[in-house]
Amino acid sequence: MKPSSVVALAAAIAGGGVTSQAPEFSQQYRQRLHGALDEMRAVVERFDADTAQNGLQREEALQLYVNSQENFMRDRGISMRNVLERHENLEQQAAHFSALPPAFRPAALLRVPDRKLMQNAWLDFEPAVPLTPHGLIWALIGAVVGFCVVKLAAFPLRKKRKNVRPRQA
Repeated sequence: MKPSSVVALAAAIAGGGVTSQAPEFSQQYRQRLHGALDEMRAVVERFDADTAQNGLQREEALQLYVNSQENFMRDRGISMRNVLERHENLEQQAAHFSALPPAFRPAALLRVPDRKLMQNAWLDFEPAVPLTPHGLIWALIGAVVGFCVVKLAAFPLRKKRKNVRPRQA
């Protein structure tokens, strides 16, 4: 076997091994996403119940915070608005994930992931053996890309080698 073929095979194996983890990482991210949503949903529901109990709409309640003379209350209003916005963004992201077939979910992470969830998912990520069809698809994509990158990188060298022929005595 030629050295370039060995390198290409190694690149294919490495590429497949790396990309085969994409479905697992997206799964771990989605688990965090749904956990965050469960907790945020409870906070949002309680806030909405408190506003309704006091005859207010959500925006009116937030405006009360903003108009308060107390710094603490204004800060709480800003915090609550941030929670509501993040909750809405995470709900949209969860809906987007649910609408996709499993093989496309890793690509959904490229579409504005939640930075905090992404960072924590990465810190806790544990690779897994891909035993699902979509794991196999991602492994094959990585293998083909790895193989092609090495073959393409070696192509100019191969052409150069053919042009240099040893002199015959």
